[in-house]
Amino acid sequence: MSHTHIFSAEAPRECGLCPRLVAFRQDCKAKLPKGYNGAVPSFGDEGAELLIIGLAPGMGGANMTGRPFTGDWAGDLLYATLAKFGFSEGVYKARPDDGLVLKHAMITNAVRCLPPQNKPIGAEINTCRDFLKARIAALPRLKAIIALGKIAHDSTVRALELKLKDHPFGHGVHYQISLPASQTLKAGRVDFLSSYHCSRYNTNTRRLTTEMFEDVFAKAKACLTQT
Repeated sequence: MSHTHIFSAEAPRECGLCPRLVAFRQDCKAKLPKGYNGAVPSFGDEGAELLIIGLAPGMGGANMTGRPFTGDWAGDLLYATLAKFGFSEGVYKARPDDGLVLKHAMITNAVRCLPPQNKPIGAEINTCRDFLKARIAALPRLKAIIALGKIAHDSTVRALELKLKDHPFGHGVHYQISLPASQTLKAGRVDFLSSYHCSRYNTNTRRLTTEMFEDVFAKAKACLTQT
């Protein structure tokens, strides 16, 4: 029997498309019964002009709280940066009921479920890309995208029906792209930027500094004000 999957912008919490991730979710439910333990939905403004795309939920972050980048080190830097550039209201307190609201921005992940060792495999990235495509298409005011890390960058390039050889990953890269006919954005074009992921490892090793991270958001903010 064949099954046809209709992809919405958000995966169902108990998404069953990736067997390895489903099995890992069941393990997490047993070990972390108070956690969210499901496909984590995007967070932010449905009228967003800026979309931030991360890798996947973290074990102690979004997999526990059910909100992207909430509860781990990466979220501390990301939400502080969003506040600095005027993309949020309220105070980030690392929990989903802190009352924080994003303005003109949304955060999502290339892979919606927690992967073992924070490393999704190719088939999982490819499967979840249909949700990413739908998420992008559901933001009619979208003008800029920031991908955090190479996996998010590469999956976004493919979601936008572009070629990786023409859009290689690098910290601070900035591509102005025309959107494919399958995307229904009113703008027709989008500024696509990428950053090293704001993980504890990258910041501890100084591969990524706060200044480097903020520079990418400054560029994105400038793109929004120019259009």
